[in-house]
Amino acid sequence: MEDGKAPKKHCYKCLLREMDEEAYMAKLHRYIEGLDRDLKAAQEIYEGRLSVCKACDYLEAGTCQACGCYVELRAAVKKNRCPYKKW
Repeated sequence: MEDGKAPKKHCYKCLLREMDEEAYMAKLHRYIEGLDRDLKAAQEIYEGRLSVCKACDYLEAGTCQACGCYVELRAAVKKNRCPYKKW
């Protein structure tokens, strides 16, 4: 703070298009890994959900174009469901 300005801090309110893709993916996977065990879907359920999403016409760059969710985040939470009842 030699020049009288506050030190820059990391921005956590960036738009996805402004984020480094690798950093974003790392943050996403850290979030999923850090979910409470009581909230997190079992790995085989998570993978099964993602397989269904990968075959869906609504999937576009990790986002469900029908409802707007990030499919990896929705699929990771035990209580979540596909809004189109595909899983």
